[in-house]
Amino acid sequence: MTRERKTRGKRTVRKFSVVNPAAAGLDVGSTFHVVAVSADRDDEPVRTFQSFTTDLHALADWLHEVGIRTVAMESTGVYWIPVFEILEQSGLEVLLVNARHTKNVPGRKTDVNDAQWLQQLHEHGLLRASFRPRDAIVGIRAYLRHQERLGDYAASHIQHMQKALMQMNLQLHHVVSDITGVTGMKVIRAIVDGNHDPAALAEFRDCRCKASKRTIAEALTGNYREEHLFALGQSLDLYDFYQTKIVECDQQIEAILTRLNLDRKAPTEALPKKRHARNRNEPRFDLRSALYTLVGADLSQIHGFGPRTVLRLVAECGDDLSKWPTAKHFTSWLCLAPGNKISGGRVLSSKTRRSTNRASVLLRIVAVNLGKTQTALGAFYRRLAARVGKAKAVTATARKLAVLFYNALRFGMKYVDPGQNYYEERYRQRIFHHLSRRASEFGYSLVEDEALGSGVS
Repeated sequence: MTRERKTRGKRTVRKFSVVNPAAAGLDVGSTFHVVAVSADRDDEPVRTFQSFTTDLHALADWLHEVGIRTVAMESTGVYWIPVFEILEQSGLEVLLVNARHTKNVPGRKTDVNDAQWLQQLHEHGLLRASFRPRDAIVGIRAYLRHQERLGDYAASHIQHMQKALMQMNLQLHHVVSDITGVTGMKVIRAIVDGNHDPAALAEFRDCRCKASKRTIAEALTGNYREEHLFALGQSLDLYDFYQTKIVECDQQIEAILTRLNLDRKAPTEALPKKRHARNRNEPRFDLRSALYTLVGADLSQIHGFGPRTVLRLVAECGDDLSKWPTAKHFTSWLCLAPGNKISGGRVLSSKTRRSTNRASVLLRIVAVNLGKTQTALGAFYRRLAARVGKAKAVTATARKLAVLFYNALRFGMKYVDPGQNYYEERYRQRIFHHLSRRASEFGYSLVEDEALGSGVS
């Protein structure tokens, strides 16, 4: 007790080693940015700069003047993007950190305090940079995300066309699987051009359409009112407009891939035989060959990975996965690995973390589609879904796809489909060994029934 009283008023100060002596912290805002450096570098270590471009260049010049080499900032909306790019172009190392990792201790919160806290954490090496691909891949990612938004806009006008057709009681969607398919678009364009004869419209039927011409003619007998035709025509024009803009995005992506492949040598092995059928939403250039030269492997050989899916994964994860030491680190970044929440030596939760990672979402979509295929991955999904449920089966299959993607892109692993019976046979052997072990515990043994070919007695 005496010793405690003597030391009660004293405060033990823990000193951390300085890892980044030339570090700065930057609090990003919509109208101004607050930047902080160590007090020994300038008489005014905390300064405020407006968000105009000239002020951002002035910010970069001041950081160089005081000898700063690395800057840490939080990801705030999209306001951080111009700051990040201008500072990086000036030669500074910029770390984009997660706001969860920079949460301050309880107390007064101001922009100045946030900037100083970021500077202190970064100076002692307590911050990790969020992943950001190299600049060229960032360009592809931006085009793909913009193109995805254009596709959403085009989809809304498909709904508008569907509404106009229903208002005229034209049951086109009942006789064709997709009104934007070959038959559907020919019929809609003819209607907008003034052709309202059901028999003549039925002549646009594609040979692959299951409905007969007579059925199509009956479905296209409707009430062609002027206001509904006007709405249909405008919706068609807007749909065509967005399709044109989507093609322009493909042209920009092709140009970037061409520049990236100029200094790369094409793989010595010939491009393998195409496994997936061409999707109508795929770019109109040879994307598969361009990706084969870029990453040095044909990732479209993996079931469920078409060329466009591979391009989207490369755009989100980059073409160099060495930043993740192992596949486990990669799947953890995608939030496809079990989480750890342990207290007192007891596991409280092992659920996977929630994530809005676009690559993770894409892998989950591919996993769901694979569940309908007669492949090894499809059999794995169905077997797991029957045992633990579809939600966990989607996550497990997506993780398996992520591991295949990682190994193929980083180590050049070639994917070989073991067949849908592969997992079924492994499951049968696992059950047999389990039953054999349980039987031996009670002094029995399992014998194969040769008459049935398989089974036990």
